[in-house]
Amino acid sequence: MIRRDLVAAVLTLLIPLSWAGQVSAHDVRPAYLQIDPTGPEQYTLIWRTPVLSGAPLPVVLSLPEAAETISPPRVQALPGSRVERQMIALPGGLAGERIAFVGLEATITDVLVRIGDGDGGYATELVRPSSPWIELDPDRGALAIAIAIAMTYLRQGIDHILSGIDHLLFVLALLLIVRDWRMLVKTVTAFTVAHSITLALATFGLFRLPPGPVEVLIAASIMLVAVEAVRRERGRTSIAIEWPWVVAFAFGLLHGFGFAGALQDLGLPQGDVPLALLMFNVGVEAGQMVFITVVLTALAALNRLYTIPRYATLVSSYAIGIVAAFWTIERLQSAFT
Repeated sequence: MIRRDLVAAVLTLLIPLSWAGQVSAHDVRPAYLQIDPTGPEQYTLIWRTPVLSGAPLPVVLSLPEAAETISPPRVQALPGSRVERQMIALPGGLAGERIAFVGLEATITDVLVRIGDGDGGYATELVRPSSPWIELDPDRGALAIAIAIAMTYLRQGIDHILSGIDHLLFVLALLLIVRDWRMLVKTVTAFTVAHSITLALATFGLFRLPPGPVEVLIAASIMLVAVEAVRRERGRTSIAIEWPWVVAFAFGLLHGFGFAGALQDLGLPQGDVPLALLMFNVGVEAGQMVFITVVLTALAALNRLYTIPRYATLVSSYAIGIVAAFWTIERLQSAFT
């Protein structure tokens, strides 16, 4: 039997983090650089930086010294991002050249780089703040490109779920109404299957929902699960309490559209969409399982040191519900403004 009171104690400790993060957990989006050849030794650059709190990411694109400007940057302001487009000439081509991202080392943002081959194919790389540059090699083999794409989207999936406070809080809220290990496995599996379905549907353009309402409903789903946790502590029953995997599956479909929004922000490599989608989803699942494992391991250790009062579950359920209600109202306001 899983000690729900211990789960509640950890939840109580995590509530201030959810207040601090609010809905900004998904605002740590990567910057984006796309390089497309347009002629012999000529290239079009698209440089997109996220806008955070009204200001663009303080990162400057540093091109190779040999690069010559054909057309000056054209700047376009979009909702949540700033885009620069320009054309350059690079004698000798891209091979062996380096592009640096000055200032990236002082941020927590990655840069997704896509390099076109002129035939509709793209090589994809993920640049991290610890190494804020990229060595250009557009002539890599197919296997090397596939590995780079797989690792890029795997890491992004892990990063997204671990920085997605609302998704993690939903999983934690489910733990309040889960009864035992077998039910936990069943519930987590149902959530995984459900959001994998809608993530795939949205990615391939078969079915989509507007991001604003999706974010509102995700917050509402956390609030509803918290209500069910309160109901259970008061000795009542419901479908969510008896079959939590049903609730996990239903709301997992909704959370999948939220994951799809993050994947859309990243962009997908043409010709390798199935691989990128698969690895992003694997990353989400890996991050989710790591999180659950860490929480349950911490609970097992805490159980040896401290006896948790029974009312902790009820207090934590109310705390989660309050945070989720705040998110719901805030996101509703954002959706209409």
